[in-house]
Amino acid sequence: MKTTAIAHGAVTLVNAIATGKGAAFGISLETRAMVELNDSGKISARIKDFPDEDTKLIELCSKKVLEFLGVDYGVDIETESNIPPARGLKSSSAAANAAVLAVAGAIGGELPDDLTLINLGIDAALEAKVTITGAFDDATASYFGGYVVTDNMQRKLMKSGQMEQLKVLLFVPDEKTYTQGVDVEMTKRLAKGVDLAWGRAMDGKFNSALTLNGLVYSATLGQTIDTTLAAIDAGAIAAGLCGTGPAVSALTKDDPGAIKDAWKEFPGEIIETDVNNEKAKILK
Repeated sequence: MKTTAIAHGAVTLVNAIATGKGAAFGISLETRAMVELNDSGKISARIKDFPDEDTKLIELCSKKVLEFLGVDYGVDIETESNIPPARGLKSSSAAANAAVLAVAGAIGGELPDDLTLINLGIDAALEAKVTITGAFDDATASYFGGYVVTDNMQRKLMKSGQMEQLKVLLFVPDEKTYTQGVDVEMTKRLAKGVDLAWGRAMDGKFNSALTLNGLVYSATLGQTIDTTLAAIDAGAIAAGLCGTGPAVSALTKDDPGAIKDAWKEFPGEIIETDVNNEKAKILK
């Protein structure tokens, strides 16, 4: 009755807050959830790497899986992750996906289908108030890997597939941005620009979608575009804000050294990772 599951992080192609339509793709950063069932009927949760972060999301994920499967176990759940929280890198979606998959796996029997598990995690995220739109785009990119283009309001996957294997660089400032603090009405002012970016994602033009979306949201949310422009000047094929920030992603087919060098003048952490095309899974 012990199970470990893994889900990966993701990067924004189009942020859905302004229009309800989004797009994202998976990256190789990961979150693992370790679950042990007991007979107490209680849920205890711990975030190993970030003990000060709120555990409400993974507690609710555990509760919703127990309720869906109609069982009355207690759950001890711990997550560990190399995804920096509250930076726009889909740490919440990865945690939710790993948690629901691990709890379902620990209970045993036939697993619920993938979209059922994803939606249980989204329901938990909405209840925990770590998302505004439900983040169906982030959740599906994290769970399935590859790219997704979605209608978040309908929780509908419009388009998905394998993402080109690119090098992904992430610039992660020290400050955090929590989604619940975003002024949604302000983002809607530039909905036309976001719609244009989403249309490019639907057409498979992911590089221009990422860059355009990042510029639009940076302007709206008051985020600097200096790191975005520095990455593009250094040879990135796309660069832009991740989620509501403050992290910025840059994509390249070549040696990422020039981009990393350009970012060294800015205060923050540089993370080098890759596109992830693998699905979330139970490890044991």
